[in-house]
Amino acid sequence: MKQHATFLFVGMLSLTAGTPATAQETPSPYHTRFAVDGSIILGEAAVSAFGLYRSQQRSGLTNTQIAALNKNDIPRFDRFSAGYYSQSAQTTSDLICYPTLAIAPGLLALNPAVRSHYGQVLALYVQTVLATDAIFATAIGNVTRYRPYLYGPEGGDLRNGHIATNSFFSGHAGHTATATFFVAKVFHDFNPDSPAQPYVWGAAAVVPAAVAYFRIEAGKHFLSDNIVGYAVGATMGVVVPQLHKVAGRQGLSLAPLQGVNVNGYSYSGVLLSKQL
Repeated sequence: MKQHATFLFVGMLSLTAGTPATAQETPSPYHTRFAVDGSIILGEAAVSAFGLYRSQQRSGLTNTQIAALNKNDIPRFDRFSAGYYSQSAQTTSDLICYPTLAIAPGLLALNPAVRSHYGQVLALYVQTVLATDAIFATAIGNVTRYRPYLYGPEGGDLRNGHIATNSFFSGHAGHTATATFFVAKVFHDFNPDSPAQPYVWGAAAVVPAAVAYFRIEAGKHFLSDNIVGYAVGATMGVVVPQLHKVAGRQGLSLAPLQGVNVNGYSYSGVLLSKQL
C-alpha cells in the first residue's frame, strides 16, 4: 500500500508538467505582501514553538498508571485499535509523510505556470504548513490523550515518555494532507481547465489517507485522531491559498459619474462600487 500511494502521488505531480509552455505567461492567481505574510509566518512559528514547549513539559505515565488503563474507557468508535503497535507501520508512515512534505513544493515547479511564480508559491506553502503545525502543536500542548499502544504490552521505553500522551491529533496525517491538498489547490488555481484535475484531487486525498492507515496500525493514533488531523490538514491546504486569491478579494472603487436626470438637470459626482 505504501508503494501504491507513493507512486500515485508522484504520478499526480507529474501531470502538472503537461501544461503547454505558453502557461508561463499566466498571471498569478494569488496576492501576497512580504510584510503581512512574513509576519503571519513568524506568528505561526511562535505558536508552534509554544505548543511544542508545553507538550514537552508534560510528565509521562508511571507503570502503575499504565497498568490501570482500561480499553472500555475508550469510545467504541476508536476502541478497535487499542493495543496496536507496529514499528514497521510507523516507519512506513514516516517514509510517506516526510518525503511528501519535501517533494510536494519541489514538484510543483514542474508546472510552467507555477514555476514563473515559484517564490510566491513556496512562501504560501511555508505559511500553509505552519498554519497546520500551529494548530497541531497547540492541540498536543493542551490536550492529553493516551496513544493506542499504551493499552497493550508493547512500546518499550516510549510507554513512559511524554509523547505517549500526544495522541490527539495525528500530525502525520495533518501535515501530509496539508502538502497534498495545497498542491492540488495551487494546480487547480493555475490550471483551472486542466483535464488532470480529478486525478490530482484524487491523489491528494489518497496519500494522507494511507498515512492515517499506517498511524493506526502503528498504534500511534486512534481513528478519530487521524480524521481530525486529516480534516485540519486538508482545510489548511485549501483555505490558506484561497484567502490569497486575487479573484476572491473584494474592494471599493470610485468612478466619476455625470449625466442628466429626468427633469433635464445635469448632475455630476462619484460612484462608489464594490469589486468582487
